[in-house]
Amino acid sequence: MRAPDWLTARPVAHRGLHDRISGIVENMPGAAQAAIAGNFGIECDIQLSADGEAMVHHDDALGRLTEGKGDLLGLTCRELKAVKFKDTAERMMTLSDLCALVNGRVPIIIEVKSHFDGDRKLVTRMAQVLQTYTGPVAGMSFDPDQVVALRKIMPGLLRGIVAERQYSESGWPDASPAQRRGMLHLRHAWRTRPQFVAYWVNELPSFAPRIARHVFGLPLLTWTVRTPEQRDRAARYADQMIFEGFQPGT
Repeated sequence: MRAPDWLTARPVAHRGLHDRISGIVENMPGAAQAAIAGNFGIECDIQLSADGEAMVHHDDALGRLTEGKGDLLGLTCRELKAVKFKDTAERMMTLSDLCALVNGRVPIIIEVKSHFDGDRKLVTRMAQVLQTYTGPVAGMSFDPDQVVALRKIMPGLLRGIVAERQYSESGWPDASPAQRRGMLHLRHAWRTRPQFVAYWVNELPSFAPRIARHVFGLPLLTWTVRTPEQRDRAARYADQMIFEGFQPGT
């Protein structure tokens, strides 16, 4: 499957087009609405709830951006949908909620968060939600096992790998040493078979994404672009940027 043109046609808003000063928090409905208004793709994260729902949230615990506390895995969808984002009246969405809000108007790029435990319930629920969604959508993960799950459970879904050059124990405490080694240099590609790569902008240029892009023809997204220097690097070494903190074109 060749990656469609929509993947790189427009910049992608990291966790939606959020702006805390304006009261728009990452991954909340307002951030998705702002991205749609700007005609930007939406990158979002999903986490699993206690009852198997796919929740749109980056962190695996409440508190940094939301009221309350506790691990998402210990709370039901109903409990999580009652949680407010700090200093707003908005509440956490499910992936179904996000798809209904976007309704195909801009691409959605979904990062599957992982505890590196081989659990495929989140991808399974994602597949159920996307079964009836007709808009442009892709899935990706840092965890090669989750990308394998995307390939096996949703073979028709555009899939990618999120990557960087090194994986330290402190930065990736849930991953075993063997798993961290397996993430290096895209060496898992023979089994994940990604159709695009999303690579850390601060580590471009790098050998593995260069080979993926120029030898195998995989589109290269780069994250997270915030500064003019990073924007220049993205333009030079990648096909499109995942950005935050500014609005392209202004």
